[in-house]
Amino acid sequence: MKKILIAILLFFVGIYFLLNTYFSDIQINRYDNLQQVKEDKAIEKGWVPALIPPSAYDIEETHDIDTNQLFGRFYYKKKDEETLMNALSSFPENNGTYTGKSFLFKINTEKQMVRYRNRPIQ
Repeated sequence: MKKILIAILLFFVGIYFLLNTYFSDIQINRYDNLQQVKEDKAIEKGWVPALIPPSAYDIEETHDIDTNQLFGRFYYKKKDEETLMNALSSFPENNGTYTGKSFLFKINTEKQMVRYRNRPIQ
């Protein structure tokens, strides 16, 4: 009897995780350049920050509609680095983290890569 109860429990746990994964509201979008971001209206939807530089490329964003969490990454050309850095403010609580409007940014100037996420609601 105990084995049957364990088997039933495992079955329902498995079904739960299967359905949760299958019906997840997580969406991943990839864009080659800023023009594609604009065509998809990803900035207007709040999925990509408005301060993304004109030279941005290999842009990726992941958002979860259920939890309102958003993560993204893009690369930029060196010529836009100064303008990008001037648009951001240092975020004192986290070393190397910058803020710009409703996003947090981590910038790797060696790779000219930016990782971003939406700011947690406080």
